[in-house]
Amino acid sequence: MLTDYLKSWPLYLLPHHAISRIIYGLTRIRSPLAASVIRSFVRAYDVDLSDAIQSDPKAYPSFNAFFTRALRPDARPLDPAGDAVASPVDGTVSALGGIYEDRIFQAKGRDYSLAELLAGEPAARAYRGGSFATLYLSPRDYHRIHMPLDGTLTHMTYVPGRLFSVAPHTVATVPRLFARNERVIAHFDTPAGPMAVVMVGAINVAAIETVWAGLVTPPAGRHVCELDYPDTGERSVRLARGEELGRFNMGSTVILLFAPGAVAWLPSLETGSSIRMGQRLATNTAQHDSGSGTFPGEGDHLG
Repeated sequence: MLTDYLKSWPLYLLPHHAISRIIYGLTRIRSPLAASVIRSFVRAYDVDLSDAIQSDPKAYPSFNAFFTRALRPDARPLDPAGDAVASPVDGTVSALGGIYEDRIFQAKGRDYSLAELLAGEPAARAYRGGSFATLYLSPRDYHRIHMPLDGTLTHMTYVPGRLFSVAPHTVATVPRLFARNERVIAHFDTPAGPMAVVMVGAINVAAIETVWAGLVTPPAGRHVCELDYPDTGERSVRLARGEELGRFNMGSTVILLFAPGAVAWLPSLETGSSIRMGQRLATNTAQHDSGSGTFPGEGDHLG
């Protein structure tokens, strides 16, 4: 634990956004040298390119094009069951379980406020006593984000903030990390009821974008920005389960939120479980009364 604190402490002093804007520019440089940088990155992080549409590093004009690469259509089959809540990303389970009133579990001995995460009590109200999952995307992972369920977009919120690393050692040591970092929150109506997909930025995560709004950040904003998306026929944003909803330009974390009684996480999932986009994370139990969330203790939470 002391080592984690020693690695995390310097992050408080760094100019997070300035560093990330530099990375933003560098990763978009189109150069013949990009292929050698990509090959070095693939070796360093053991990236599997066999599932990508383009498996040759020379096919990518820039590092960001490689980092946000598309996969073959057959690379991530969706769980066929109609009640399956699909993983939105490739990554690792950082924590999941029930939301105790307004508190979400972060790591051993740490939690944070649901209302703070969602930038206000009105947005948080639907998820009090519900369920959450925190999914970490490492540099080696596929970085597009997909729909866990069929959904209609109702609201999007941009929340300015810091850009602390979201690696496991900082999650364990930086208080309220996910409620402090810059983030984009998308709320959907789904067959399981309301669902929030929180895309959390981090240092070197130089951009977060969605399929309906394009690039949301950068530039970094100074104020919370709220946008409503009314269900008005042709102008509605409706996405099917498994369809792409956004992407990170460099790695970060996605937090899923559901209302009370909406989903039941698979018992086999635990902290550190590897997940792939499309596999079942939970079962849609919205039609059943499964009660509200419980305190994030050893038996109710994974972290």
